[in-house]
Amino acid sequence: MLRQPILLLARSQGVKKLVSTMPVSSSIVTSYVPGETTADAVAATSDLVDGGLRVTLDYLGEDTTDAAHADATVAAYKELLADLATKGLAPHAEVSVKLSAIGQFLPDNGHKVALENARDICRAARNAGTTVTLDMEDHTTTDSTLSILRELRKDFPETGAVLQAMLRRTEADCRALAYEGSRVRLCKGAYMEPEKVAFQDRIDVDRSYVRCLKVLLGGQGYPMIATHDPRMVQIASSLASRFGRRPGTYEFQMLYGIRPEEQKRLAAAGETVRVYIPYGTEWYGYLMRRLAEKPQNLGFFVRSLVSKK
Repeated sequence: MLRQPILLLARSQGVKKLVSTMPVSSSIVTSYVPGETTADAVAATSDLVDGGLRVTLDYLGEDTTDAAHADATVAAYKELLADLATKGLAPHAEVSVKLSAIGQFLPDNGHKVALENARDICRAARNAGTTVTLDMEDHTTTDSTLSILRELRKDFPETGAVLQAMLRRTEADCRALAYEGSRVRLCKGAYMEPEKVAFQDRIDVDRSYVRCLKVLLGGQGYPMIATHDPRMVQIASSLASRFGRRPGTYEFQMLYGIRPEEQKRLAAAGETVRVYIPYGTEWYGYLMRRLAEKPQNLGFFVRSLVSKK
């Protein structure tokens, strides 16, 4: 019931202005998106790195069908990577890239354009001394994204993948990617997917997440455990111990502004913790679409503002 109203609000510049200028709303935005510029993103990265955390940065934007927009996104990532290198932050900060933001949906040759643009970003990341992770989007892009990942890994084997536990195919994808040197971020998934391809009940998604964790932690790759769920964090820690995983052979990942005290607690306990920072001028649409994809996130969003733990 909330999906359509939220999507309508996402297109309203008037509401964006209101949300970003009202004192309470503005603090909500900056709690989850540190700013619109490269300087904002780098400053947030520096603060987190100083606190013993690692970072992955997402320049906001997706579903572009404009080649010039895709080129501008590539340029923004290259600027960011250069700044991270200049400030000595690159060893602690990588970038996350949505292929739909760099041309995947362009008519006729979108797959090829996205591959070449991703290769350009991977080259810039390697030159800066860091890596790229390809974000996963809705299920219609999974095969294309994994295909581009395979091509990129021929020249850039350090390129990371993302898999979503809510998809029925993901356990098999985990088995295919759990090889030595393979970096895989496992998340639950926030897209509204049809039942034929995705688990619908929370308990089924959780069970899938645990099955996938067992595959990744029991494999030869480098699992990146993306969750804010206290129970999943506990289960992941137990499984890591069961499979003889030492800290540093896997990592936890959480979103910027969500459970920051837990991020610090895990890091203090010797775990590698990476914080996902979204930034850029398209922050408003990003936040609203995340809520529209899964309106129950609204309650979690509000509760996290209160607890900040």
